[in-house]
Amino acid sequence: MNKSGRSQLALGVILILIGAWFLLNQTMPSFREFFEPYTEWPANMLLIGAGILIIGLVTGSPGLAVPAAIVAGIGGIFYYQEMTNDYGSWSYMWTLIPGFIGLGTVIAGLLGDNTGYNLKRGLNMMVVSAVLFLVFASFLGGLDILGSYGPAVLLILLGLWVLGSGLYRSYRKRGKEE
Repeated sequence: MNKSGRSQLALGVILILIGAWFLLNQTMPSFREFFEPYTEWPANMLLIGAGILIIGLVTGSPGLAVPAAIVAGIGGIFYYQEMTNDYGSWSYMWTLIPGFIGLGTVIAGLLGDNTGYNLKRGLNMMVVSAVLFLVFASFLGGLDILGSYGPAVLLILLGLWVLGSGLYRSYRKRGKEE
């Protein structure tokens, strides 16, 4: 089965399992009571993300690690907000979403899906996301670790990193052409 077929198979399995879950939840009170602690908001998003990753592993579709990381990561943000009552943190927490995409990309790469490319791109996204998180959290009052100069220093370091990686890439291309 080709990659597209495996992904379609995985999506079909996911939809069937979710539908069966909802059906059992509506028709069997004992099922609902047993799983109630695990299905409360927002813990259910973490479990859904884990389920997507497991289905991706079982069907041989490592690319499903990306949506699994996004769903679980957003579930983690909501879990943090629910536990701390810090709903205003969304003003800077959204910057973690590219990092979740990067994490999923790294996991997909580690599982054999275009390993070198995915590891490099995933790590880049995670670094950019972490810097953006620190900058926005510092500006918007979520973090006070970096002090008043932290966001500016982080932006300068991010700019140097982007500039350096671009120069390195062009230097490597020029070296291969000679």
